[in-house]
Amino acid sequence: MNIKRYLLPIFLVAFAVVLSFGVGFQLSQSLSHPVTELPEEFNALGEVWQSLERYYVNKDALDAEELSEGAIRGLLKALDDPHTSYLDAETYEMEWSAYEGSFEGVGAVITMKDGELTVVSPIAGGPAEEQGVRAGDKVLEIDGEPTSGMNLTEAVLKIRGPQGTEVTLLILHQGETTPVEIEIIREEVKLDSIYLEMLPEGIAHIQITHFSERTHEELVAVLNDAIDNGAEGIILDLRNNPGGYLHVAVDVASEFLDGGTVVYQRDSEGRLEESPATPGGLATDLPLVLLVNEWSASGSEVLAGALQDRGRATLVGNVTYGKGSINIIRELSGGSALYVTTARWLTPDGNLIEGVGLTPDFEVEITDEDVLNGRDPQLEFAIEYIKSQL
Repeated sequence: MNIKRYLLPIFLVAFAVVLSFGVGFQLSQSLSHPVTELPEEFNALGEVWQSLERYYVNKDALDAEELSEGAIRGLLKALDDPHTSYLDAETYEMEWSAYEGSFEGVGAVITMKDGELTVVSPIAGGPAEEQGVRAGDKVLEIDGEPTSGMNLTEAVLKIRGPQGTEVTLLILHQGETTPVEIEIIREEVKLDSIYLEMLPEGIAHIQITHFSERTHEELVAVLNDAIDNGAEGIILDLRNNPGGYLHVAVDVASEFLDGGTVVYQRDSEGRLEESPATPGGLATDLPLVLLVNEWSASGSEVLAGALQDRGRATLVGNVTYGKGSINIIRELSGGSALYVTTARWLTPDGNLIEGVGLTPDFEVEITDEDVLNGRDPQLEFAIEYIKSQL
């Protein structure tokens, strides 16, 4: 039995469609644990199986593997914790393949929000974005099959596929009432995480799409490039960022903080563990604005919470997602796996992220009209704010 340490898998198998979001992890040592004796309350479960095996009229329907998975899913559903989940062997293998740095699919982070399959963000330059898929879109059908009866895993498996094949999605754009069919040719999607645009008056607009193993290294290169090009202020764009590796989020924060606390972890016993910043960052003095929205989650909330609480950055945008739990992934027999919530995150000031999110210093909305007209009021506000600090 192996245990891998995760940073908030908010979108679980969504990585298989792009990058889960919200999935990030740190590998820990492999541990071997015998199965402990079950509480007597579980005796009835074994008795049910024995009774079915002996008396059930349709013996062909008694698929032990399928019934076992059903029992596991029912057990986890009773916890009412969306971040503690079961992955069958196929899905688990599929998810890990995405960590190779690229995958074949449509290039969009998806999640289940209020029972609807929802796009968190399309990957920049990916086939979904090129065909007009946007953050907040509802996916109503996949190749003509309604998504209303699917779980996230099933949807991921139907959307993902070999490069060069086609999938048709019935999409309801945010703010619209008439869905549209979008045909997408699956491609190999690269998982770059940092994008830099130098704006007028020495403002560096740096977008972080997720926190992968390469993100900190990419950020250092981008910061050096921006500074060499005369950057006087930075807009760090974390909108639609679903999270990633915790240690990378801490490393990224270290480039903007001169030491001190980034985040606390509180476990089931109430114990606090601190994750400090490493002194000597490249951009500890430049004026800094963070852009966040309702799809900024997990690692992006850790980063934003640290920079806000420490007075290092001004947050602009919308209240964030509110995913502040820590999970491990434990490999089970037969190749399946279990995500288990083990702790909660607290910002440096002791504020809980889970279920609450972060409130920006300046809440700025983007309307449907803004989207249709190609305007970005949040970025515009951030630019003017940076200018006022120069």
